[in-house]
Amino acid sequence: MNLVDSSGWLEYFADGKNAGFFAPPIQDIRNLACSTINIHEVFKKILEQKDENGALEAIAAMQQARVVDFNSALAISSAGLSYELKLSMADSIILATARSLKATLWTQDSHFANLPDVKYIPK
Repeated sequence: MNLVDSSGWLEYFADGKNAGFFAPPIQDIRNLACSTINIHEVFKKILEQKDENGALEAIAAMQQARVVDFNSALAISSAGLSYELKLSMADSIILATARSLKATLWTQDSHFANLPDVKYIPK
């Protein structure tokens, strides 16, 4: 199972220099999960940079994956990760979601770089 961080989704949708790194997990829909926080972050960013139609198209693509809702178990797990690793709320939720699924987290955010079960590429 794979979970792509918001930075990876945005890179993929923008066809940025690291889009090819994120393409394999994103295109492997059967083994792809997506956190609701990813949907929030990606929708907001594309809405700011493009328009609502572009944001909705991106979210439609993301929702082909297994969408994992934020719940109390993830809240407790992510709070512990936030405390332990000094992560923001959003980043700790994304990491907790990946860990709850035993998924590999794909990202270009450097604060995840040295964590286990993370595939990292620098921006």
